[in-house]
Amino acid sequence: MSLNLNDKKAVVAEVAAKVATAQTIVVAEYRGIQVGHLTQLRAKARAQGVYMRVLKNTLARRAVEGTPFAGLASEMTGPLIYSISEDAVAAAKVVFDFSKGNDKLVVKAGNFAGKSLDKAGVAALASIPSREVLISQLLGVMQAPVSGFARALAALAAKKEAEGA
Repeated sequence: MSLNLNDKKAVVAEVAAKVATAQTIVVAEYRGIQVGHLTQLRAKARAQGVYMRVLKNTLARRAVEGTPFAGLASEMTGPLIYSISEDAVAAAKVVFDFSKGNDKLVVKAGNFAGKSLDKAGVAALASIPSREVLISQLLGVMQAPVSGFARALAALAAKKEAEGA
């Protein structure tokens, strides 16, 4: 079923609103994928906060026009599913992880913060830990000297107590 002009404008406006707040867009070809698998992919994307949609390429080009993602327009050919996320790695991680288990989903390109990515670039972006994991690793590194100092003080106190008794 084709969309009328007002429906097309609404779709472009909706996608443009998502693109305006996005850090990452990943484009993948879904030719030959079963509907059940596509539903699983969409459920995983929703759980990770990724906006995922199959769009007409002309509408997608209009939505990214004039944004840092405009360079992605040259890759918009064929049956594509668009993954858009505010988190820097979420879209890449969802699509790339799913493509490992399903060879019919082919990562075509991506764009992160205005920089175009090829398939290898999307894979590299997907391998970066999430924001929460990075924060917890940073806190672990920051706490290491303090906890080491506390253990040393406790050992010293135990040694003094043993000498005094």
